[in-house]
Amino acid sequence: MVKLTPELINQSMQYINPCRERELDLRGYKIPQIENLGATLDQFDTIDLSDNDLRKLDNLPHLPRLKCLLLNNNRILRIHEGLGEVAPNLTSIILTGNNLQELSDLEPLTGFKKLDTICLLINPVSTKPNYREFMAHKFPQLRLLDFRKIKQKDRQDAEEFFRTKQGKDMLKEVAKRSKLTAAAAALAAEANNGKGGGKGATVTANPEDLQRIREAIKRASSLAEVERLSQILQSGQLPEKFHHEQQDQDQNGNGHNGAAAMEY
Repeated sequence: MVKLTPELINQSMQYINPCRERELDLRGYKIPQIENLGATLDQFDTIDLSDNDLRKLDNLPHLPRLKCLLLNNNRILRIHEGLGEVAPNLTSIILTGNNLQELSDLEPLTGFKKLDTICLLINPVSTKPNYREFMAHKFPQLRLLDFRKIKQKDRQDAEEFFRTKQGKDMLKEVAKRSKLTAAAAALAAEANNGKGGGKGATVTANPEDLQRIREAIKRASSLAEVERLSQILQSGQLPEKFHHEQQDQDQNGNGHNGAAAMEY
């Protein structure tokens, strides 16, 4: 795992790609978080951060030249609000092979007003019902989704679906979850900066633990609960009490992992 330093940026490969755009190659370093991209001095049209270890898409500096972000094969599960303001000319984002789960996780992408190419293949969200209709509805400028052209019929189907009660209810639910997630992320950031959160014994979460937490977030009934679970998910560390409770439930054959199991 390598920290993204100004030195690494300056030493990495830089070239003119087949699209005749200036590209910075930061592939394969197992970088855990985005930082120090101000050291690029906004000299690149494309930045390739594929095959790293990113969990969040955030912390971009002002990069008005940037047109394309390649983020294949990371572990991204959250996209920060407001990135469209710092990269206003982004037209293409490739997120193949990440961990975006819900349609609400994609709401921050709507801030990129010139975005016409998005790829979310091999993300759980791409298997959601009405995914393509949702994307056609939320991104009126979108031309390519998952390397398939958005046709006029796709837009007509989306328009018709979101006129129905089911479609309207879906948009309301997505908006609600998006607000909860954004608020939880803000609270988690405060906690990570030392402004909140208690300390106690923890254990490293395994993939089954992380999936339980994601399911519990979907069922969460309060902002406080979402915030608490989001902190656990982002840190990858489980409070020891929660870990033992889950083991007990598995041994007893009880698959329920509701809010009661999250109290600690």
